[in-house]
Amino acid sequence: MKHSKLFSALALGSVIFSTSALADGIRASLEMSQQDFKASEDVMVKVTLTNDENVPVKILKWYTAADGVEESLFKVSVNGSEKHYLGAHYKRPAPGKQDYIKLKSGESVSYEVELSSLYDMSETGTYEISYDVSSMQLFAPNPGQEKKLARLGIDGIHSDSVSFYVEAKGSGNTVKPGTGGGDTGGTVNGVSFSGRCSNSQQTQALQGLDAARVMAADAKNYLHTNSSPASSVRYNTWFGAYNSSRWNTATTHFDKIDSALNNEPLTFDCSCKKSYYAYVYPNQPYKIYLCNAYWTAPVSGTDSKGGTIVHETSHFDVVAGTDDVVYGQSGAKSLAISNPDQALNNADSHEYFAENTPFQN
Repeated sequence: MKHSKLFSALALGSVIFSTSALADGIRASLEMSQQDFKASEDVMVKVTLTNDENVPVKILKWYTAADGVEESLFKVSVNGSEKHYLGAHYKRPAPGKQDYIKLKSGESVSYEVELSSLYDMSETGTYEISYDVSSMQLFAPNPGQEKKLARLGIDGIHSDSVSFYVEAKGSGNTVKPGTGGGDTGGTVNGVSFSGRCSNSQQTQALQGLDAARVMAADAKNYLHTNSSPASSVRYNTWFGAYNSSRWNTATTHFDKIDSALNNEPLTFDCSCKKSYYAYVYPNQPYKIYLCNAYWTAPVSGTDSKGGTIVHETSHFDVVAGTDDVVYGQSGAKSLAISNPDQALNNADSHEYFAENTPFQN
């Protein structure tokens, strides 16, 4: 499924256009070629990112469309009702320098994105869309820029909204799985396989599932039975300062993760060839696409096979509906301190709480 195409920066002058910028940082602009879309037409938007800093800025490409849309990049609503992102959520390693794109001062990059496969546009009406991303890891700092770009990363990149009309199909839109592998692959111990999983891959997927079940049960029991939640180092490390409402949210999440892993019809697909660990479509439970990093991960421990399955299960809308706010243990620990509410929305935070390595009470 093709979601984006890189364009050279051009003067913008279409029917629908919006732009917005922080006082400094990256300016996001949206451009649409038409005001009205018929049911048979793809809904296309052109995104332009411009560096308004007087120094080069490195942007985490996962929050652009440089390699296609791999995160929720937009806020979309119709008739006042917000539409959820239907595309894939990935588990990745913490970002490295190769994961950033560099914009020189004044430089722009543009991408064209097809929206109707990423957001539910089955309702006829006037839609509004804005570019809306934020992450503590959004920018890689230049020397002396750490504090400034950390602030801008949390503030994020946002555009003004644009409006357009869609005459939609009555049956609605469904995102299609991204990479090959339509074969059923059989069923083992009640778990289904697709994407041409080898015998070895099926064994490794089931090993990861066994570990995930142990982790989820341990996390669930810990949250239900801890007699001193306010002094819990384990909880504080991954979800931040204690309050009863957030503790109850974490408990509900792990109740649902534990139930899904033990009671729902799980499917593992082995067709993904990306360097990531795994991905899911949040509105398509309970199918998990296992990618290259999964096969070399340990069964348990940090960034493990079991933890990956916990991470991806938390993404399903019917489970915890988590997002990918930050990646890696360092980022998750920082998020717990700076924004505990977002930590409860972060899949890696759930994974690391469940993996509990190094062990914490």
